[in-house]
Amino acid sequence: MKAKMLYLFSALASFLMVPFGVAFAADGTPPDFSTLTSSVDFSTAITAVLLVMAGLAGVFIVIRGGKLILSMLRGG
Repeated sequence: MKAKMLYLFSALASFLMVPFGVAFAADGTPPDFSTLTSSVDFSTAITAVLLVMAGLAGVFIVIRGGKLILSMLRGG
């Protein structure tokens, strides 16, 4: 019974939201977020992320090279 009521409630809620979606879509122009995003600068965050990724790649290369050298010394 609870599942049926939940299904009916969700169907009713989605049916009631349709006019709002149509009203927003009727304009045809997408929303302009340039005033919000123009003052945000992600260059330092991007630099930090790339620096961490480069460090991890360097560690991976060193570990992989060490394993390769040890396997060559063991004769395998």
